This record gives sequence, structure tokens and C-alpha cells, in this order.
Amino acid sequence: MKKTQQGLPTVAYFCMEFGLHESFPIYSGGLGILAGDILKEAKASNLPMVGVGILWRQGYTSQRIDDKGYPYDSYYEQRYDFLEDTGVTVQVRIRGRQVKCKIWKCTQFDNVPLYLLDANLPENDDRLITGQLYGWFSEERIAQEMILGIAGYRALKALKIPVDIYHFNDSHPVFAGTEIIREMMDEQGLSFDEAWKKAREKIVFTTHTPVKAGNEEHDHELLQYMGAYNGLTFGQMLRLGGEPFSMTVAGLRLAKKANAVAQLHGETARRMWGGVSGAAEIIAITNGVFPGAWQDPNIAKAYASNGDLWAPHQQAKREMIDEIYRRNGVKLDEEVLTFGFARRAAPYKRGNLIFSKPEVIGEYLEKGKLQIILSGKAHPNDLTGKDIVAEMYRMSKRYPQSVVFIEDYDIKIGRLLTRGCDVWLNNPRRPQEASGTSGMKAAMNGVLNFSVLDGWWPEGCVHGVNGWQIGDGYEGKDQDEKDRDSLYKVLESEVIPTYYRKHEKWLEMMRASIDMSHQQFSTARMLKEYYDKLYC
Repeated sequence: MKKTQQGLPTVAYFCMEFGLHESFPIYSGGLGILAGDILKEAKASNLPMVGVGILWRQGYTSQRIDDKGYPYDSYYEQRYDFLEDTGVTVQVRIRGRQVKCKIWKCTQFDNVPLYLLDANLPENDDRLITGQLYGWFSEERIAQEMILGIAGYRALKALKIPVDIYHFNDSHPVFAGTEIIREMMDEQGLSFDEAWKKAREKIVFTTHTPVKAGNEEHDHELLQYMGAYNGLTFGQMLRLGGEPFSMTVAGLRLAKKANAVAQLHGETARRMWGGVSGAAEIIAITNGVFPGAWQDPNIAKAYASNGDLWAPHQQAKREMIDEIYRRNGVKLDEEVLTFGFARRAAPYKRGNLIFSKPEVIGEYLEKGKLQIILSGKAHPNDLTGKDIVAEMYRMSKRYPQSVVFIEDYDIKIGRLLTRGCDVWLNNPRRPQEASGTSGMKAAMNGVLNFSVLDGWWPEGCVHGVNGWQIGDGYEGKDQDEKDRDSLYKVLESEVIPTYYRKHEKWLEMMRASIDMSHQQFSTARMLKEYYDKLYC
């Protein structure tokens, strides 16, 4: 394998979305934010990596609340005048027609080069294929995945960028693997098995969703109609992805190595996919976050100098409160214990768990002992997710002085909340949270995590020292009831008393939280493990 001057392989990091900044809305949530942080860390650490993605002309949905308290979606044509035109185009055949894709380059956010494919060209019959991130339904999703994978691989070739390792972040880029196989068969005269074996030497795969139903599958008839076979046969595609064609199974069979995104997630993923013949070994490399994007500079300075953390924390809290007042017209109290809960709206995340005993929580909210800031966004086609958003909004109307729902969750809101809240609440149904990087961002700012032992938190939590755990990792059928009881018990006996009566203890916990996050949950540590364990 060729190596760079640093002795490291050059990596092409493929992802459907990249969250680099709120002004560049080609991301929807945690998958994209992780990808953006990786490209920033690669630049900061001078690592040989490029990103490959799609230029979503209408971005992801802007989601607001209507006058009946229900979320609605809007799409806007975005202008990305800061991008560099590479002058290069590539083509991919979709539904029997050639689709031309222009290649743009983004380096504006202190990131290594990110190459983005754009089908919004006059010569294309369907210019909206790269319109909405995760928009529409199966046909459009397959078309988008063909552009990401097939056209993305061709773009790197056209740009003459030498690549040693192709890293598929989640299963969306899988068709890049079939394109590599096809090319080897056509250009080197290899058999399918020979090409597959050689392709695997170049591919690694990150699996995310720890729920089988959340792992994408496509009917073979639809793949054939769309042109996704791309020169391969039904029998060959069947061997890669099964029937129906599982994108995750194909990713595991195309890769030399695969990784889960937390240690617990590694156990879950190996259990989920252990029956897949010919799958890559799944190792666990816990996610990290990029401090330069998420840690408040004043907190970082105070921590580094062993100085006072409370003053910069309160300043960040005031900035958050001021922004909430500007957006919502609600003025929160900076002296009141403030929880943050902000993430994608999904049932397993249990956004209403803390409200499930109003006779308990209502007293704290009504008497001004606790404030809760909620934010989240549902996929436009996810009606259950939208019901969850509507429920969070209803809570803000039930407790108008103490609960706030911030519309249209994005990077800016995430940054404000993970810097300005006192406590970061996370209560998914274990083991359905793959990682949960928002808690890492909070920890980096001395915001104390109060979380179920799922995702990354079992690796970081020292209860009562750098945060608090909810429950004991129980996964039975009455998990909701047990976790709720634990949440209230710890809230009343530990979290609230520590905040109001043990200020020095709280400060010690803040510093311990930052200690923990720097040592274990940075992108610097994560990418070192990628190069040492995954790319080698």
C-alpha cells in the first residue's frame, strides 16, 4: 500500500452529509456532525484525508411549529458562493439516463478538502436528485446513493487524487464498492471474486444504527431499474447484500474492517450482524468531538490555566439565555439549574421521560427550581418523530416560564446549549443509542451529563464525580419505568442538592467532566485509532 510522507495511507471519507457550520446546511444530525468534525481534525492534525459528499442545493428541512403546535417543513434553494469550482464533471447512469455531476471543493471551515457532487445542471432531466438531503422516497434515495458512491469514486479518479483507503461512513456510499469491483473486472480482467477480494483491501466501513429496522434495504427489482447494479449481475449483488439488498450487509462484506462507534455499540453490532457470512470483523472505536468547534474558548482558557470555571460558564449561560429570549421571547433565570435536551426526534430517545410524572417534576418547574431547554427535529416523512416534536412543544406551553422549545434545531443551537446549560440530559432506551456525541460536547464545556448508561456514557461516567447515571444498564421490558424512577431519584437526591447547596462540589465535577472528555472523547484520539486500527 502506498503511504504519504507521514507514513500514513491517504483516506477518502465518504458520507451522505457533512456538518461543518450552520451556514452550510448539507447535514441533518449526528452522522453529519461527526463527519464534519473528522474533516476538521484531519486538517488540524495534518492527516492525509479528503471528504466525498453531495452538495444538497435545498439542504435539509427547516422545521418550524405551526399555529396548532405541530411541526411543518420548508425547503429553500441555498447559495453556496464560497465553494471552489473544480471545473470537473463526472457521469453516472440512473434510470437509463446519464446524469452529469459537477464537482465542487470546500475548504472554508478549517477542514481538509471536501469534494461535493452536484446534479443541479441544465443538461440533466432531473436536477433535483441532489436537491433535498434524505428527501422523497426509495427511488430518489437510491439515485442519491448512486451519485455519492459511483459518481463519488469517479470524481476522485477524475481529480487525479490518489487514494489508499475508502472509508464508508454508514451504508449510503456502498455503491462505491461495487464500482471499484466493476472497474477491476473491466480494466484488469479479473473475475468477480478476484475483484471483490482486491477491493476489500481498500475499503473500511463504519456502522451506526443499532436497530435492524433502521438499516436500509432495497428490492433488487428497484435496484435493477435504477441502474444500481452498474454492470454487476443479480447473482453478484445477491452475494454482496442478500435479498432484499441490505446496504449494511453489503458494507460489511465489502470491507476489510468495520467499526462500531462506542464500546457498547460494538457488542450490540457484533450481536446484530454476527450471522452475516463473509462480514468484516467489527471493532469498536468510540466517537469523539473536535474541541475547536465545540469547546467555549473561555472555558478552554480557564481549564488550561486551572482557573475559575464558573465565570466563563455563567457567561456562556447568559449568551444562551439571551439567544433564547431573542428567538422565543422567554427570559430564563441564569441562577436556576438548567437542563438541556436536544437531538433528533426518535421514540427510543424518550424526550418525554422527565415529564412522565408531572406531580413530581411539575413542582420544580412551577417553583422556579428547574429549567429545561428542548430542541429537536424530525425527518420530514417521520410522523411519529413529528408527534414527539409536538409533545416537546406542548411541554413548553404547559410550563411557559420554565420549559422552552427551540425550533429548527441546528449546529448553532447545539453549540449554544452544549456550552450554556448546566446539565445535559440523555435517556435513550439502552442499547439503542450508538454513541451520542452531544454529551461529549457538553462534557468538554463542563456541562454535567445526566444519562442512561448507553452509547459513549458507560465509558466516561464516574457517578457523582463527573456526572450522573440513570439506572444501572437494565434492558428489560419494564425499562421505561425503572429508568424513570432512577431519573427522579437521582435528580432529587443528588443533582438538585449539589447545584444549590454544594457549589464547590459542582465545580469539581465540572473540571472532572472536562478532564474526562479531553482524555477519552476527542477526535484526535478517534482519528489516531482509525489510522492505527482501521486503516492499517
